[in-house]
Amino acid sequence: MDFSSTFRRGIWSAVLVLLLASPLSAQIEDHLSAYTGENARGYLDPLVSAMGTSLNGGLYRSGKIPKAGLSIAIEFPFVGLYFSDEDKKFTATTEAGFLPETTAQVPTVIGPTGAVIVDGEGGTQFAFPGGFDVGSFAIMAPQLRVGSVLGTEAMVRFVAFRIGDSELGDVMLAGFGIRHSISQYMGPTPVVDVAASFYWQNLKLGENSEGDDLSSTTNYSFGAQASKKLGGVLNPYAGLYYNSYKTDIKYTSEASGTPESTELSFDDGFVQFTLGLELNLWIINVWGEYNIAERQSFGAGFGLAL
Repeated sequence: MDFSSTFRRGIWSAVLVLLLASPLSAQIEDHLSAYTGENARGYLDPLVSAMGTSLNGGLYRSGKIPKAGLSIAIEFPFVGLYFSDEDKKFTATTEAGFLPETTAQVPTVIGPTGAVIVDGEGGTQFAFPGGFDVGSFAIMAPQLRVGSVLGTEAMVRFVAFRIGDSELGDVMLAGFGIRHSISQYMGPTPVVDVAASFYWQNLKLGENSEGDDLSSTTNYSFGAQASKKLGGVLNPYAGLYYNSYKTDIKYTSEASGTPESTELSFDDGFVQFTLGLELNLWIINVWGEYNIAERQSFGAGFGLAL
């Protein structure tokens, strides 16, 4: 794989997701309004899974945390993933009131844009809505890292903005984390630097027609990281941790013929393994990483360390 090309595509994916998320949310609710229950879950599942998975990249690059002393780093990580062909279709069933009940392979929210039309009794038709033809998903958020007290550092990340018409809603990602050095208990010269961590994050995308959040994803991560600095410049690192996320969707469904406020919740937990390499150039750090989980993702970024 051409990493430079992948990096550029990832940067543009992150920018486009952040710029289009608010206006796209209004269109998503319009398409989603045709569905309830399992149809709605199947339609949204690839996007919800991408949001839950992508939040866990770029959180760390080293297991080394000084026992004491002031250190500050401002970082700009992004993490992204590519959707597979299997993500673009799901099996849906016509909603209540349409006869005969019919199942079909139809687009998910990231699938083809064209609707799928099936014929029913008396010349009626049911339209399974199309998707938005999305090939990748990426998130970018600046973060601040501060340490160290008794081998412990804190991290916060945040980005929020409103685009255009106030009815289109907000995009907001907020998170914080704590890491504690384990290698400080492994003698004066540990073979590798090791740390343990906890992170909490929340991603909100768009507004629904009632003015509430269309989508809100909360993510928790527990894990450990290890690294070994080589030659004062290269810093390979790895991490293993458990992630859990919950996504709440609120929208107005018109599947029954009458507008009705509808809520869905998605819950999932998974183990993630990360491999990465950081390059330290004076106060500037750049890195790339690969995250192995139920959805594979990649991350990259740069930071300034003082």
